Amino acid sequence: MHGLRPVATVARLTGRALLLAGLGHVLRAVGEIRLWTAGEPASGPPDQGEGVHRPLTGLENAYHLVTSFVGVTMVICAVLFISWMWRVRDNSVALSRERPKYLGFWVYLGWVLPVANLWVPRGVIADAYRRSVPGRKLPAVVTAWWVLWLLGMLSGTGLIYRDSTDQLIERAYGDVWSLLLSEAAMVAAAVTGFLMVRAVTGAQLERIASLTEAGRAEGRPEAG
Repeated sequence: MHGLRPVATVARLTGRALLLAGLGHVLRAVGEIRLWTAGEPASGPPDQGEGVHRPLTGLENAYHLVTSFVGVTMVICAVLFISWMWRVRDNSVALSRERPKYLGFWVYLGWVLPVANLWVPRGVIADAYRRSVPGRKLPAVVTAWWVLWLLGMLSGTGLIYRDSTDQLIERAYGDVWSLLLSEAAMVAAAVTGFLMVRAVTGAQLERIASLTEAGRAEGRPEAG
């Protein structure tokens, strides 16, 4: 079938990247618990205002390293996830031979355009699934992943947050529970994202395989 793009390898890499990002948030949660347990040093928070920063403690330095690791995994996830979305969307168009609900630029723009980024990315995936396997109910994990992603993102410590790492450390000393709730949402989003990628990709590959088999049975090798 013309227009189909290989998606299995990208899906596997995306799933692994999501789990790696989830691990990063687990490690950061452990760091926040350790900071909270140790208590703020007598010298005060790392960021002491007016551009003054005191030397970091061992725990604080470790937290900086873990936060950098989380940032790197997020970038990797973003690149792979968007690549996966693009392939799944293109394949759904080839399978349905219909104009998609969301044009190609929404695969990127949907993540960064304010307000639209509250529903467009999920919409792209849901539309691709429905066009790939018409008549099949959308897996609940798609919505679960999106809700958890929004909770983590909007909580203030997810992909987008205003506080610097030193300010997060200060929050860990005095308000660790809000940080841990955010980390928990991001870990859950990573795990459900992994399951969602598997479910959507699996359904699409199953449809492609069935059409390929049908094409061969009818003597049309090009359907593969």
